[in-house]
Amino acid sequence: MYYFDELKVGDRREFGSFTFTAEAIKAYAIQFDPQPFHLDEEAGRNSLFGGLAASGWHIGSVCMKLLVADRQRQAEAAAERGIDFAVWGPSPGFRELKWIQPVLAGDTITYSNEIEALRASASRPQWGIVQARNTGINQRGDIVYRFQATAFAPRRDI
Repeated sequence: MYYFDELKVGDRREFGSFTFTAEAIKAYAIQFDPQPFHLDEEAGRNSLFGGLAASGWHIGSVCMKLLVADRQRQAEAAAERGIDFAVWGPSPGFRELKWIQPVLAGDTITYSNEIEALRASASRPQWGIVQARNTGINQRGDIVYRFQATAFAPRRDI
């Protein structure tokens, strides 16, 4: 992971893909979002979605899982090369969460983020604040999910 001082507005990276199978959609729904169109193919076909649809919370959970796994891979690669790896702080929140199109059984979503804004923290000078747009795109190139995230990144120059 990069230090705040090494980041630029416009930096973009893909951090993983996931195929939403019917089994995975149902397993998530049973535990966390038991609505008929997430649990049953026929109910999904008869809904506005037109098919068995993944919960929006499932789509977001996968995004987080892939983001954390990507950070772990980056940390391990940096450690193998003897490179200092920045450990980011918590996120103070997100906004503009949108589920733009349904994610149906069989869809593969590729997740990415792009830095939109950077600013130094006024109250914590050793940290910078990063705002990034996180996006999920299906195998047809359609944006299906997005939100703006904010996170604290350590500054190397302080």
